[in-house]
Amino acid sequence: MHLSEERRSFLKDKFLKYRMTFQEARKLIEMSIDFQMWDNENILLELWPMKVSENSKLEKQKIIRTIEKKWNELKESATDYSQAEKFKSDFSLGNYKFLPSKKEAEDTILGKCPVASPKTLCCNLQTLDAVDNCSFGCSYCSIQSFYPEGEVYFEENLMSKLNRVEIDPDKKYHIGTGQSSDSLLVGNRGGILDDLMAFARKNPNIALELKTKSKNIHYLLQNDIPKNVICTWSINTQTIIDAEEHNTASLEERLQAAKHMSEKGNLVGFHFHPMIHYNEHKKEYALIAKKIQEMFTFEQIALISIGTLTFTKPVMVELRKKRVLSKVLQIPMVDAAGKFSYPIETKIELFKNLYDSFAPWHNKLFFYFCMEDRKCWQEVFKYEYRDNNEFEKAMLSSYFSKIEKLKSIENHL
Repeated sequence: MHLSEERRSFLKDKFLKYRMTFQEARKLIEMSIDFQMWDNENILLELWPMKVSENSKLEKQKIIRTIEKKWNELKESATDYSQAEKFKSDFSLGNYKFLPSKKEAEDTILGKCPVASPKTLCCNLQTLDAVDNCSFGCSYCSIQSFYPEGEVYFEENLMSKLNRVEIDPDKKYHIGTGQSSDSLLVGNRGGILDDLMAFARKNPNIALELKTKSKNIHYLLQNDIPKNVICTWSINTQTIIDAEEHNTASLEERLQAAKHMSEKGNLVGFHFHPMIHYNEHKKEYALIAKKIQEMFTFEQIALISIGTLTFTKPVMVELRKKRVLSKVLQIPMVDAAGKFSYPIETKIELFKNLYDSFAPWHNKLFFYFCMEDRKCWQEVFKYEYRDNNEFEKAMLSSYFSKIEKLKSIENHL
C-alpha cells in the first residue's frame, strides 16, 4: 500500500529534522504503511511530539521505540474486524484481461505443490496449471505478484499437453488445479473444463480436485462430471470474506454451490485456509462447522483441510504494495519452517476450536493440515504421519474408497 501524500510529506519532514539513518527511515515507513493498511493511520501523528527537542538524537530513538511498541501491541492483540465493511475493496474484475497462455507448446503442464517444504508434512499434491493468475482480490494472496498486473492466462490447447502427461495405470494420483489460480475462475473458456473432464474420465486412477472460492458451477451442473472429480471450496467466515477476500462468492454461496454438486453425485471438500485469528474466530468458525454438518452427510465430503496465514518476506513486501485496507499482516510474526506465521500456540488454539466443532465426524472423513508444523498434528488430531508418503497413501485410500462407493451407487441406479 502506498502511503498517502499527507503521510509521505510528514515522514519526509521528520526524516530531515531528526537526521534519520536509512534503516531508521525504512523501519518507520514500513510501520506507517502497516498502520495505514490496518486502518490506524492516525497513530503516527498521535505518537509523534509536536516539537523537536534540543537533544533530537535521544528523542529520535525514544520516538522510534514508542511507535514500534504500539506496532507490536497491535500485532499481539486480538485482531478486530468489527468494522469489516470498511475493508471492502473497490477491486474490479473488469480490470483483468483473459489471455491465451504464453507458455511454449512443449512446456509441462504438471508440477509439484509450490509450497511444499521438507520441514512440514505434505500430501505430495501434484498441480495442473491450466490457468495462471487470479482476478479475485484476496488481500493475503501472493499469486498476483508473479504475473503482469491485470492479466490472467489460460491454456488454449490444454488437451494436447494433457495427452503428454505420463500416468501409471497401476498408481493412484491426487492432482489439483487451483494452485496458480481459482479452478473455476474462467469457467470453460478455451474448453478447459471439457479437457479436464476428459482427462479425469480417461484416468479413473486420478482424484482430480477443482478448488475454488466462486459460485461458478454452471458448467459442472450442465455436464456429466466423472466421479473422480472432487469439487472443493476454500471456506472462511463471512467476516473474513467481507474484509479480506474481495470479489469472491459469499460463504452462503460457496456452501450452496457445494450442496448442488453433492446432490449431483460428486464428492465435495472444504479448505479452512487461511484461518485467521481474530476477536470472533471461535464462535464464527464453529458456526460454519455446525452448518456444514447440517447441510451435508460425511459420505458426501472427501476432505476437510486446515491451515492459516503463512508469508515469506518477498510476499509481505508485495502485500504492502496493494492499495487495499487489510489486517492480514497485523499478527505476531514468528518463524514457521523458514516462513512467517502465527506462534504455534495461537495456531493450536485456532485449529483445535474448529476440529472439536467437527467431533461427530472425526473418524468418518479425511481431516488434514496443509503445510503446518507436526506439533499441530499431535496437539489437535492426536496423531501424525511418519512422512509425506504415508500421508499421501492415507489420503488416497480415503478419497478412492468414497469415489468407488459413488460409482457403485451410480451403477445400481
